Amino acid sequence: MGSLAAAALVLAISVSTASAQAPNQPAAAPPSAPAAQPPQNYVSAPAVAPTAPVDPFPAIDPKYFTASTPSRETVSEFLHSIWGYDNHRLWRVMAIQNTAAPGVAKVTVFIADTTPNAQVQSAVFFITPDGHHAIGAGAGVVPFGAKPFEDLRQMLRARADGATRGAAAKDFELVEFADLQCPHCKEAQATMDQIVHDFPKAHVVFQLFPLVDIHSSAFKAAAFGICAQKQSGDAFFQYAAAVFDTQEALSSATEDTVLKGAATRAGLDADAIAACAATQPTKDAVNADIKLATDADIEQTPTLVVNGRMIPISSDLPYETLKKIIQFQATLDGVDSGATAETLADKPTQPTLQTLPK
Repeated sequence: MGSLAAAALVLAISVSTASAQAPNQPAAAPPSAPAAQPPQNYVSAPAVAPTAPVDPFPAIDPKYFTASTPSRETVSEFLHSIWGYDNHRLWRVMAIQNTAAPGVAKVTVFIADTTPNAQVQSAVFFITPDGHHAIGAGAGVVPFGAKPFEDLRQMLRARADGATRGAAAKDFELVEFADLQCPHCKEAQATMDQIVHDFPKAHVVFQLFPLVDIHSSAFKAAAFGICAQKQSGDAFFQYAAAVFDTQEALSSATEDTVLKGAATRAGLDADAIAACAATQPTKDAVNADIKLATDADIEQTPTLVVNGRMIPISSDLPYETLKKIIQFQATLDGVDSGATAETLADKPTQPTLQTLPK
């Protein structure tokens, strides 16, 4: 289902495409999905639905909660942080169980959406003994907790030092990790320009992350960018735009000509920028940018981090969805994004439901 595909961009938790199965509990008969019945933990949107909403999930059975940690409340807050932006998604924590691995808990969540007759699916993930990480099958390790994005938020507030646009305060910080030789990063700039316009109280950072293993000129392009940024933030963004405009011409043989040309179009002294880029302190600064991206577990460019919430930017994620996620994170953190009601207004949709509590 579409909402689950969007979720995969935001959280690396494995979601089964088969009908939801009961949590493992050998000593008890597994629950089965009930027939349609009046909802118990739902609230409807202000509009009146043509028919009564239906609770698609089995009732919670305490016998499937054998682990002492994490609590169902913590898992629910975690999932709300991840999925709460989407009013079409429904979920229920069905089990938190001990496993054979000491201290490792297995969490089972049933998921559906508000589409009539939507299939119930299941997500299974494991919580590490320290309670700080979740592991999804085939999906790697992600931060876990009631505020799963807070550690990365604080790291980037302290260390992200790229050129900035928007608000000076870092209460609502959006960090774009991008490679100047990356075609997808070039395509993403129109999206970033729209974000800056729509969220005027956001502090937006362009953080250089040259993918040196696949882009031969990315490191030198980043070095030129750091020297351009020393002149001014405006000079950096003009330089970056010029590099993106001539990106196809970048190669090991042409990089000096292309990058000097970009510096010139940004109104900079191209020879002075090239000399600055060749110095060891500038190279060290580029390596520091790469280390920051590595420490933040950034795996691809372009990636946008919204107050610690990591969102890969791609054509698969519609701007309307991205906008909802950005505003939801601002609301979750209690900060003002500056977005107007008109900016945030949804296109007319059918009434939706939310699960409360989850």
